[in-house]
Amino acid sequence: MNKPPELEYDSLAPVGAHEKTWKWFEIFNIWANDIQSLFGYTLVASLFIAYGVTGWTAFAGLIVAGLLVMFLVNISGKAGVDYGIPYPVLARASMGTQGGKLPAMLRAIVAVFWFGVQTYFASTALTLLIVTLTGASGGESYFGMTGIGWLSFLVVWLLQMIIFSRGMGWVGKFLNLAGPFVYAVMIGLLIVLWQKSDGKLLSAANGIFRHDGATFGSELHGFIAIVGTMVSYFAAVMINFSDFSRYAKDNKSMKLGNLVGLPLNMVVFSALALLITAGAAVVYGDQLTNPTAIVERADSTLLSVVAAITFFAATVGINLVANFIPAVNGIANLSPKTMTFKKAGFITSAFALVIGACWTSFISQVGIGAFVNTLGATLAPLYGIMVVDYYFVRKQKLSLNDLYDESEKSAYFYKKGWNNTALIAFVVGAVFSVSTVWVEALSVLSGYAWLLGALLGAVVYRGLTQRILNEQKNMASA
Repeated sequence: MNKPPELEYDSLAPVGAHEKTWKWFEIFNIWANDIQSLFGYTLVASLFIAYGVTGWTAFAGLIVAGLLVMFLVNISGKAGVDYGIPYPVLARASMGTQGGKLPAMLRAIVAVFWFGVQTYFASTALTLLIVTLTGASGGESYFGMTGIGWLSFLVVWLLQMIIFSRGMGWVGKFLNLAGPFVYAVMIGLLIVLWQKSDGKLLSAANGIFRHDGATFGSELHGFIAIVGTMVSYFAAVMINFSDFSRYAKDNKSMKLGNLVGLPLNMVVFSALALLITAGAAVVYGDQLTNPTAIVERADSTLLSVVAAITFFAATVGINLVANFIPAVNGIANLSPKTMTFKKAGFITSAFALVIGACWTSFISQVGIGAFVNTLGATLAPLYGIMVVDYYFVRKQKLSLNDLYDESEKSAYFYKKGWNNTALIAFVVGAVFSVSTVWVEALSVLSGYAWLLGALLGAVVYRGLTQRILNEQKNMASA
């Protein structure tokens, strides 16, 4: 797909055919890096404990969630493959040439925040590595971090800037390296625990997969909650997946990468996480769901070094997938003709520097998480609106020239650049999703509020759009 001359220097311009080089392995590594983070491991390892279900129910829930997310991203990513456009541009079709900036910026704000937080967590892995190799204590603490902690944080921040400044080519190469490497430390942990458990690891795992007090009702409730939790975990990436699918060689490559990267990868990763948790319970007498705690107790310098490097790579990897790319595209969308990929990347990194530096001493203490969760909840109906617009309203037909034309001549200009129909559907769905964060009576729905919010946005948008189309047909026939 050739870029029109006026879009040649637009960082959000359609990806050309020569740039669509990602095959199934690159798509697989998007999910490998998204799943195989420290938080991802802890989430998978603790689900059966948190919801009081058997390991089999938790395992089944994880697999079903992987299949559901695969189905949803295959839907949302197709426009990226077909037209080579990122999410902020795709959003213009449903929300309007100006209205499309709203969802892109909401997604960018959430991404920038978590980008800074994940940069801090990645620096803790580097701190672990330095302390393990040197035996240094780190010295006094300044604003929540020791001297070694501050050094590690700045090094991680700088390293990410170097990777990002090289463009998406380097991003893809880093993901290809970081994704498979995570399995090395997990297998290493499993081998160490197997040796120390004196052959009792499998019996312990079998104990995890049983629950004496389980009933059909409790297992069903836990199953639904686990599926909803995992879908919510991937929700943000599902919305802006066209940011990545635009680089896929074809739709077949995207689907195969999603198949291997989601349900199949989830099976292997979840099995390892549950076995390691079982092994830790036998060897240390505790159900340790944080891999760093297991590594520290393993008392192996080599394993500690390998684990620290792996945790670092995995956390930087998820930063690339879930945070950096959507933040950069959202910021670039504010001024597409002047804001290059590098400029938007430096702005994103600058915000991340401040947020990450203040995380321990200030931000984590003031309960800002609820604010960020609120912004995240507002994204739910945007998925439903986007899908209905592309498949049912547009019939998968978009005009690239109109998507990049902000004048009144654009087919997506609507009313002063805003599609009021989509805006109404967005508000209705967002009010519901946000209510599950703040209203105690609706907190029971928080696990699967994203799915309900997306469905509500889709139904309202479809209904309002169909009503307008019917009115236009009646006027034309009158």
